[in-house]
Amino acid sequence: MNLNEYKTKVALLKDYAYRYYVLDEPITTDEEYDNLYRKIEKFERENPDSIDFSSPTQRVGDIVLSKFEKANHIKRMWSLEDVFDKDELKSWIERTKVENLSFYCEPKYDGASLNLIYENGKLKSAITRGNGEIGENVTENAKTIQSIPLEIEHKELIEIRGEIVILKKDFESINIQRVKDGKPLFANPRNASAGSLRQLDSKVTAKRKLIFLPWGVGEQSLEIDSNQKILDFIYSLGFRKPPMRKLCQNIEEIEQFYRKMIEKRDSIEMMLDGMVIKIDDMKTQNSLGYTVKNPKFSVAYKFPAIEKSTILQSVDYQVGRTGVVTPVANLEPVEIEGAIIERATLHNFDEIKNKDIKLNDTIIIIRSGDVIPKVIKPIIEKRVNPKEIEIPTNCPICNSHLLIEEKLIKCQNLSCKARVTNNIIHFASKKALNIEGLGKSIIKLFVDENIIDDIVDIFSLKLETLLTLEGFKERKAQNILTSIENSKNITFDKFIYSLGIEHIGEVASRVLAKEFFNTQNSKSDIEIFNDLTKERILELEGFGEESSKSIIDFIEVNLEKLEKLLTTIEPDRIEIQKIDESNPFNSKTIVITGSLSKPRDEIKKLLESFGAKVTNSVTKKTDILIYGEKAGSKLEKATKLEIELINELDFWKRVN
Repeated sequence: MNLNEYKTKVALLKDYAYRYYVLDEPITTDEEYDNLYRKIEKFERENPDSIDFSSPTQRVGDIVLSKFEKANHIKRMWSLEDVFDKDELKSWIERTKVENLSFYCEPKYDGASLNLIYENGKLKSAITRGNGEIGENVTENAKTIQSIPLEIEHKELIEIRGEIVILKKDFESINIQRVKDGKPLFANPRNASAGSLRQLDSKVTAKRKLIFLPWGVGEQSLEIDSNQKILDFIYSLGFRKPPMRKLCQNIEEIEQFYRKMIEKRDSIEMMLDGMVIKIDDMKTQNSLGYTVKNPKFSVAYKFPAIEKSTILQSVDYQVGRTGVVTPVANLEPVEIEGAIIERATLHNFDEIKNKDIKLNDTIIIIRSGDVIPKVIKPIIEKRVNPKEIEIPTNCPICNSHLLIEEKLIKCQNLSCKARVTNNIIHFASKKALNIEGLGKSIIKLFVDENIIDDIVDIFSLKLETLLTLEGFKERKAQNILTSIENSKNITFDKFIYSLGIEHIGEVASRVLAKEFFNTQNSKSDIEIFNDLTKERILELEGFGEESSKSIIDFIEVNLEKLEKLLTTIEPDRIEIQKIDESNPFNSKTIVITGSLSKPRDEIKKLLESFGAKVTNSVTKKTDILIYGEKAGSKLEKATKLEIELINELDFWKRVN
């Protein structure tokens, strides 16, 4: 075979592949395709300098990555606002405030979004959606996907966006093979698509029969005024068309096409979870722009949720990263939209009680798109041998005592493996210990590498340990250790806040610190914690049953941990200054409003040092309103309630 024959055969093989993978209209047998493929491979092995970049043989690489590198999209990839019925659709159209619009409608695929960047006609990179601005570079894997052209005729820089999907029949085949291999099944085609696209070994991706379906563009220099015409141009470059699409002129046509798509969704070869609607005129799209999250010119009209009935067999208790315990129903397996559903959320025990859900009940579950299936209600008429769903009293992970409220069950153990990462993230955050350099990703790395598995472990980190981690040089490691050491110099209110006690925020932490952990209290820190009672906490302003119970439960579970932390950190007690009880603000409830000459926080601290209580709302219990310029409704309300009014000038005179 000479070079010209090689080029002719490559063109023929590309045409075979295009008709099979893109048009779904094969014109040759598998045997003929394979024979031609092998001949081309032989020539390329013997003539490596003559290989055509776009040859189908170049799709399956031998590259195995250690990890995916991050990559930037040229233009942001946005998420779509969801609408669920005709009224919400009508509301969206009215919000555009544009008349005589045409709407381009096409399926919303249930897959993984991908951004392809072409430059000089060649596939330069393929990037997952990520956070919309930065994703993962999966170019080598994208090259194995037959419906993604390696080369296109358009030579200008362009981003072509679309969805990676797996056909229903191929999804079933993959799961059958995974059963044979003893591997866990993919939950649904979307899960399989995303997992296949992110394989570090591109050969694995190549075996998964992924398909790319374009739905839009990012960066581009096309002088085309219609969304539909832009996609027509994209399809002409060798990309696969959607199973159905339409240009609609009004809401009635949109609704009619939406109903038609729902009717046909079962016969369509890939999974759909709705219909995308875009204003067709590109100038109108550009003028409408974007919200913080979504384009204003497009929405996703989601398909109705699908309900099925099944048997509630048992209940597991799942501990989230914040320690919240969620009851999860184990179900008799039922198929919904191609996915086998075996578990569904029960939300909380208050909902279980209100809905009267019991074990062995026949229940109705609902699943909408990618939403986690949930239990709607039991069918009482089919109830046989019902059993109560018990509320756990101990954490299923660490066995510590749980905080139990009506709608909340939570593990407050600082050492619980289920929530330890989140504990440490909160502990090191800016409003808590403010450990610079110890962000979420680094904390997660430390936990994953088993360097720390507890809050106390932070203070035992060694330089030599950090230097064994990838990306850690001496300066970076030393800065973190210095920041950890400096974090010990905190006040007691920040220490209390850092513990992440349920219902206890910054304000409550300050109140607790001032009341109990002050310089006038002669007891040790751990003795004070140990002596606290629910009744004593309830005496404090702003503390109720839930917050008081939460504190006591937390102390009971974590007393030993608190003692270790207090020995390590030794937070500063709150200095209690003697208040001149004769000053005009002592024991007064005061509200500040209007524009003032000094920061409001500064004035608030000053008033608190005089023994005053500063609140935000004017009520009958308010004693004084201090007001500056442009005081509004609070001044009016205080006047009506005949509350003492002091302008800022008079306030400073009284202070002096």
